[in-house]
Amino acid sequence: MEGAEVSVMLETTYDKIKRLASANAVVMFSISSCCMCHVVKHLLLGLGVGPTVIELDQEKGGHEMQAVLYQLAGDGRQPVPAVFVGGKFLGGIETVMSCHINGTLVPLLKEAGALWL
Repeated sequence: MEGAEVSVMLETTYDKIKRLASANAVVMFSISSCCMCHVVKHLLLGLGVGPTVIELDQEKGGHEMQAVLYQLAGDGRQPVPAVFVGGKFLGGIETVMSCHINGTLVPLLKEAGALWL
């Protein structure tokens, strides 16, 4: 195989995150020992959403994925939990909790097909 062919076959970390985030209505990147990740998981489950959870500490290439999520989060914010709804980056715990409190989270989840009621 030529070098160009190999590089085309290799998936970038950003592309991997994009692919995983688009695979289901709600995707959450997490670290298994993170208490804030635990809070968001339980909030979503309590709303009736079954998010796809990707535990970065158990995922091959998780460290690199966390670095990309850090860039997406911006402003020096904690990169996990990182929640994607309908393939779009919603944000971390602050954004998820704000959306929940101000009443915009459920409509987002419905629009993405994660909730039917």
